[in-house]
Amino acid sequence: MQGAIARVCMVVAAAILNHPSLFPQENSTLPEHDEDLIARMREHEERLEMEQAKLEKELSQMESKQKETSLEEGYSWYFWSALSFVIFLTIEMCKVDFTEAEIRPVEDEDVFSETGSITSRMMVLDKDILSNFCGKCTYAAAHENWRVREFVEGFADDLLESLRSICDREVDMEVGDFVGIGSMFESWKVCKPLMCDLIVPFSPPDPHSFQYHLWCSPSSNIPPDMQGCGKIKVTRFGESEEGCLCGSANLGEDMLCLLHSRNDTARVSHSPDELLCSKNTHFLAKDQVMRWFQISVTKAWGRISHKYDFEVTFRSLDAAGALKIRFRSGKVIVMNIIPVVQLENTDAYFVSHFPSDCDSYPDPYWPLSFAVYERNLLKHFAKRLPQNSCHLHCLQIVTFLHRKQSGLTGKCALTNYHLKTTLLHLLLSKKPSAWGAESLEHRLQDVIGFLQRSLQEKRLNHVLIGNSKVPKEVRVPEMIRKAEPINLFRSLVLQRELYAATVRHFQEMQRNAAVLLQEYTPHLSNGGLHHSLDESL
Repeated sequence: MQGAIARVCMVVAAAILNHPSLFPQENSTLPEHDEDLIARMREHEERLEMEQAKLEKELSQMESKQKETSLEEGYSWYFWSALSFVIFLTIEMCKVDFTEAEIRPVEDEDVFSETGSITSRMMVLDKDILSNFCGKCTYAAAHENWRVREFVEGFADDLLESLRSICDREVDMEVGDFVGIGSMFESWKVCKPLMCDLIVPFSPPDPHSFQYHLWCSPSSNIPPDMQGCGKIKVTRFGESEEGCLCGSANLGEDMLCLLHSRNDTARVSHSPDELLCSKNTHFLAKDQVMRWFQISVTKAWGRISHKYDFEVTFRSLDAAGALKIRFRSGKVIVMNIIPVVQLENTDAYFVSHFPSDCDSYPDPYWPLSFAVYERNLLKHFAKRLPQNSCHLHCLQIVTFLHRKQSGLTGKCALTNYHLKTTLLHLLLSKKPSAWGAESLEHRLQDVIGFLQRSLQEKRLNHVLIGNSKVPKEVRVPEMIRKAEPINLFRSLVLQRELYAATVRHFQEMQRNAAVLLQEYTPHLSNGGLHHSLDESL
């Protein structure tokens, strides 16, 4: 292109310099009548004109090709730009649609934006504050909790042995040994009151037995809103209904029939006003079991109360075995002795009630607890994590913040069980090396971030049910491993006001985290309790 332009310029310059009309006639030295010279000049002019026409034609063709190329390049650039814009716009629109459809409804976005959404990275906690909390609170609490567990285990053994002594082994239920569950027995308890949860399995005497109907069984008729529950049917071996033991044996004033309903007087000759099954069914009723257990525990304590120098009372009439032990010094220990039914030969138990659960389940549906498997899962990780790992400190800090915030803004749908479930999900997803003591701040941010995403999505799956990441060493029953995951935040999907209150609680907890840790840390050493326990034990 540049060469063609140079050639054109040379031709034009030559034509200008050689054109005779451009020179004045008076300065001309050529003879006007020299025809040969004039002919040669005309011939030369014609050749120049032909060369100029040829070059102009060539230049015109090149310019035409350039325009076509430029046009094609322009169209190509506009095409790819437009295509990129369309793709980008499509991705953004799909992203918005997915977020609104799967994570949270449009109307729920306002819940997080009313007071300003706070991300986990915005919750800044000073390392010195965290270190001080762990040093003065969690380590001191660990020693204190060990002393409390030792006392509770000894007292529970004595109380249950007294309970067995008042039962008729021929007709009454058999009470097994207790199993310690929850924060006190998993070594992450840090907040008052000092509370211990004990589950006590019971089973029917011969010839009775229990049959189990789980929500995940192929032939189950459990309603969808009762996921994680089951029904317990009371059956007998080789006896007709008319031959029930309650019709031929004296059960005593407070002993309960396992099969017959309250109004079934034609077939029950003794204690027809007390029962363990739902009315007109053979399914075990939680409220009847709790009533029986409360009566039995009251009688058992009456037989051994003279041996102890403290007061025992029931904290709630609606929760069997919810005991409060008050020492002379004024210190209190809370015990939840919960009657449960063991699921065949597993470590899963049907529980009559959860002490801190907001949800209630109508009879005859029994929620299934995997607390023993969860404790075993924590033990599994403890063997593989670095020495002095920070995973339990993370749980202690976040449960402490949750409890203190609940004291300021009231209760919400969030529970300590949700917090523990969050930690277990993170333990399953992160490498063991990520939980060193030096990573406490980062892992705490991960716990808060995971919980915030779960609240936004209104979904927090049970850590054991339907989770293939759970190590086989924990030995979760295969039927539970293959079941569909259960959403622990299902109530937040159904109740908008509860969801809004829970979100506000969570946001306030994040805002107040540093202040709560710094303000309450000096008051949690609780050294006075050691002296009171020394006097009482």
